[in-house]
Amino acid sequence: MSNDVKESFSSDAPPAPAALAAKVRTLAPSMTRSMQRVAEAVAADPAGCAALTVTGLAELTGTSEATVVRTARILGYPGYRDLRLALAGLAAQQQSGRAPAVTADIAVDDPIADVVAKLAYDEQQTLADTAAGLDTVQLGAAVNALAGARRVDVYGVGASGLVAQDLAQKLLRIGQVAHAHSDPHLAITNAVTLRSGDVAVSITHSGATSDVIEPLRVAFEHGATTIAITGRPDGPVSQYADHLLTTSIARESELRPAAMSSRTSQLLVVDCLFVGVAQRSYETAAPALAASYEALAHRHRAAPRGSRS
Repeated sequence: MSNDVKESFSSDAPPAPAALAAKVRTLAPSMTRSMQRVAEAVAADPAGCAALTVTGLAELTGTSEATVVRTARILGYPGYRDLRLALAGLAAQQQSGRAPAVTADIAVDDPIADVVAKLAYDEQQTLADTAAGLDTVQLGAAVNALAGARRVDVYGVGASGLVAQDLAQKLLRIGQVAHAHSDPHLAITNAVTLRSGDVAVSITHSGATSDVIEPLRVAFEHGATTIAITGRPDGPVSQYADHLLTTSIARESELRPAAMSSRTSQLLVVDCLFVGVAQRSYETAAPALAASYEALAHRHRAAPRGSRS
């Protein structure tokens, strides 16, 4: 992991205990294997690890004291003592009756009621993790850029393409000039026409999808303000992002591919962006929303009884 990525996840105040599990899930894929062992250990048994000294945790995970301290700092804590305090707090929360941080995978023979319960919990966890890890300073800067944009281009493919359409449609309804692009060729040819005062947004769970990185690069080089919504803040997309918004990385299973969880977290970020822009442009956004509702109102009226559509 680069120093820039470390800095992006550090703040003046250590993360709250409730955010610790989210930090581990988000950052562990970018850590070294030895750091991953430390991170996975503290997430799996916060109570047990909170009782260990730095030497004890290093021995438990087969790493060094320096690795334990570096892992604590990457997770946002000044030192191991601060991490232990957070672990103790997390353990207390879990013992008070909160649901476990990780649920069991959905099995092929699970009853549908269990599937509903597991998916509902996983969706809630994904949203909570994303909210806990979202950098509000970066979010505020992205909102300001979108609110003042002459034009907004949004790039996304696959499931992220659906999220890109959602963002563009939301912005259109409050009077913004916004377009979603899932065709990489059209995305690039449109990005060429962007200038200072325009905004380009790339949505990619992996942070490495070339079809959305390339148009963001072109937009960046032509002076547009660039925003990346990604689950991998250390991915290639970050090279061309003025503002980086990180989503939760949930575990992928055979019956629940990553696209499902990534879409949930991406939609939360999109909603945060939209509401923020609407707040800053309320005098124009509110009438535009009202007009769009009125324009569609007749389509939502029930047809007379006995008629056929």
